[in-house]
Amino acid sequence: MHPPERIGRYRLERRLGSGAFATVWLAHDDDLQALVAVKVLAENWAHRLDIRDRFLSEARLLRRAGSSRVVQVYDIGELPDGRPYFVMEYADGGTLADLLAAGRPPVAQALRLTALIARGAAALHEAGIVHRDIKPTNVLLHTAPDGERRVLLADLGLAKSLAQASMLTLAAGSAGYRPPEQAEPGEGIDERADVYSLGAVGYELVTGTVPGPPGKVVPPRRLRPDLGEDVERALLRALEPDRARRWPGAQAYADELDRLAAGSPAQRGRRRLDAVRGRLGTVTLALAAVLAAGAAAVTGTVLTGRHGTADETRVSDSTGRVVARVPAGWGRALRDSGWNPGALGLRAGHEPGLLVADDLARWPDLAAAVDGVFIGVSHYGDLTAHVQSLTHSGCRYSGSRLFADARWHGPVRAWTGCPDGGSVTESALRPAKGAAGPQVYVQVRQRGPGDATDRVLRSLRVS
Repeated sequence: MHPPERIGRYRLERRLGSGAFATVWLAHDDDLQALVAVKVLAENWAHRLDIRDRFLSEARLLRRAGSSRVVQVYDIGELPDGRPYFVMEYADGGTLADLLAAGRPPVAQALRLTALIARGAAALHEAGIVHRDIKPTNVLLHTAPDGERRVLLADLGLAKSLAQASMLTLAAGSAGYRPPEQAEPGEGIDERADVYSLGAVGYELVTGTVPGPPGKVVPPRRLRPDLGEDVERALLRALEPDRARRWPGAQAYADELDRLAAGSPAQRGRRRLDAVRGRLGTVTLALAAVLAAGAAAVTGTVLTGRHGTADETRVSDSTGRVVARVPAGWGRALRDSGWNPGALGLRAGHEPGLLVADDLARWPDLAAAVDGVFIGVSHYGDLTAHVQSLTHSGCRYSGSRLFADARWHGPVRAWTGCPDGGSVTESALRPAKGAAGPQVYVQVRQRGPGDATDRVLRSLRVS
């Protein structure tokens, strides 16, 4: 059976994941020009009224939470075959489980992440909801409109109102993260059940290991000897089998973790490093490193020729596959040896690409006034998702829009008020109308009035 192309007004792009009861799709809201996630009840459960009610209850509980720390629900509807669906904000940074797969983070970062998750749980508790299944796959990472990374709690399929939870009779939760009172039927629960799960998540972030059964948890300092006693004490208190001995609530646990993170030597060192590097953009640094490492890169190259209007310069990479026109004033130097898409978190390799600017040496520094454009081709991965997670420290995020012409379509995200007084735009382009071809990443830096981004994008040719 072929997957649907649309659900309501939402154009489906790809499957994000499937579970026992539902499938989640990445979709595009053409009316609002925004990416969303659409969760649809599985066909094999459509006839079960109890499962249908649980599915709709999740949407209602997410909506009721009404917090920026919990995934937001935008819309709800029903397919022609009667299956319900609901539309949520799309978390472009993946899950906490994806982050853990890359290795355990520094202690201070692990503590701050756990505190953010705990504050999300506290928001649920304030709304009278207990989650009952907090674990890394149910914690999403999302880039906010201001460019900051947010942590979101998701998947309230097992969630209940606190009034109901006090009379629960069925076991629920996931092994390793489940408190003892959720493991056996007949036990009522309260918000301290989520505190235990938060303790398990924090333990895993710090040690890289899921804790053992309640009451048999290995002290985390045995797995990470550099861990402070006070951090171990905070984690083990959250993991107490006796809920009367745990932190009284998620907010109290979050406050303690933030205090510990702020006082750690590693965190103090990180703050000093951030102060030094705060003016540099994440992506300009990454691209500069990739391009500078290319042995075949040429700086100060005479450009390939001038075509079109008198104020434009035609540029191309060394393979001749990437061609574009840029404002003539930008065309003073070209680096055309290609790039590694791994700089954006995509599949690593060598792909066609070029950087042209009026001063290549100053390109990596957002405090240095530069006009120019970087263009890089990628054949693998979800370029749009990675571009939507980018930030530029010191710049002000000013919104996203959709670019579309006869050749390309994709989002354009913009930052203004950068340290050099200029602006940055990031574009993730795909061939228009479903045509075959690679994705293209375009970064434009410019000063002064006007915006040349669309002018460059319309001129872009990739063969």
